Amino acid sequence: MVSLSAGVAWWARTEPQRTALVYGTQRIAYGELLRRATAGAGLLAARGVQPGDLVALLMKNSAAFVELGLAVSHAGAVLLPINYRLGADEVRYIVEHAGAKLMFVDEELSASAAGCDNLVVLDAAAQADSSRLAADCAPRDAAHAGRPGDLFRLMYTSGTTDRPKGVMHSYENYAWKCLDHISALGLTRDDRLLVVGPLYHVGAFDLPGLALLLVGGSLALMREFDPAEALALIERERLSGAWMAPVMLNRCLACDERERFDLSSLRWLIGGGERTPEQRIREFDSVFKSARYIDAYGLTETCSGDTMMEAGREIERIGSTGRALAHVQIEIRDAQGVTLAAGQSGEICLRGPKVTRGYWRDPEKTAASFFGDWFRTGDIGHLDADGFLYLTDRKKDMIISGGENIASSEVERVLYQLPQVAEAAAIGLPDAQWGERVTAVVVLQPGATLTLEQLRAHCEGRLGGFKTPKRLVLREALPRNPSGKVLKRVLRDELTQARTPE
Repeated sequence: MVSLSAGVAWWARTEPQRTALVYGTQRIAYGELLRRATAGAGLLAARGVQPGDLVALLMKNSAAFVELGLAVSHAGAVLLPINYRLGADEVRYIVEHAGAKLMFVDEELSASAAGCDNLVVLDAAAQADSSRLAADCAPRDAAHAGRPGDLFRLMYTSGTTDRPKGVMHSYENYAWKCLDHISALGLTRDDRLLVVGPLYHVGAFDLPGLALLLVGGSLALMREFDPAEALALIERERLSGAWMAPVMLNRCLACDERERFDLSSLRWLIGGGERTPEQRIREFDSVFKSARYIDAYGLTETCSGDTMMEAGREIERIGSTGRALAHVQIEIRDAQGVTLAAGQSGEICLRGPKVTRGYWRDPEKTAASFFGDWFRTGDIGHLDADGFLYLTDRKKDMIISGGENIASSEVERVLYQLPQVAEAAAIGLPDAQWGERVTAVVVLQPGATLTLEQLRAHCEGRLGGFKTPKRLVLREALPRNPSGKVLKRVLRDELTQARTPE
């Protein structure tokens, strides 16, 4: 039998009063967490959810998100967390493509679920305790007897096509992920994790995320990120670890109140996904004096956290995201799949038991993403002689803004719906606060005009706010290579070096 609730059930039997979750003023013990999970599984049964059915969560961080995630697994269904920052059209596409049977949605996000059927809406009380929704349902005490290869989650991620892909995660993938993270981070029952990233994202749910519930640790959840409140929560709960997107860490380091908090309990903070400058590491050390900054690299397709920087090597290997974890293999390959030597740059390929077996209902994308059993990440980098990974480029033309991955092609699909647009390219330009900001570079139809305000109004509802361009650049032509492909690197270089009028 496999289930996300199994670890919670074990601790509920052995130490039922041990704290599992901290959310707002609540301190939820393992025994109570299991009660809420089994109540949620009873609610799913009452709504007709069967093993293998997909259950979507369009929710911000809350106790209910964790409780329902456990309940879905307990019932043998498949979890489908959805980015609540997406537009209604994008949410509807994911729900329909996945074939979700039921969706839980926060009351404040109801507009994003427009057009979706079979909704269960959570008000503030239900977000704090999902068992309120199941008051008239019999709890399901016994977990579904699943198998290691069973699907436990679909997670849609931006890709190189005009629509997101549904990454399939099995219980095997997740178990090996947890084992690697427990080992690499030395997690124990005494660890307490700050959860500030959104739980629909692998950074919050998986890095190391709910692995803490396997070892008897606890999670302190924040619904909305605020730097001063995050630092206060570290002090109040004596938290020992955290994952933050770069923009979150930058805000904590810039927080005017940072010096008044006792942050001595924090042992580590995982960042990464980009090359971390030495200045940021030194600034981190000056604020979090007892903690180490762990640069890391990982993907949705691998349940996150494939490499991590080792303690004491941060400055020596500056620019590296660390070495592969115990059950991850990395090779650098060329376009034909030939393995390259140390120091040679090529596509980063991964192999191991936590790598996805492919994309939901998309055999063509799945086949194109593998060299045999090696997953092709689409990222470009190299390994040094000691196996440390260095990222050098992004093959997929991905924009990373505020920790969110944005496929340029998703933005371009919406831009081309404007009648004024003849050609369009979406790129990310450096931004001090967000890492990158989405920029639309547009060639207009003859005689047409377009303003940034008009463009943004068109994108509303079609794209999530974080994907909507923050800048519009009008050009007479887009640079292209001989085969006609737009040279986005040229655009990025040109617009970074010269402040083109908006």
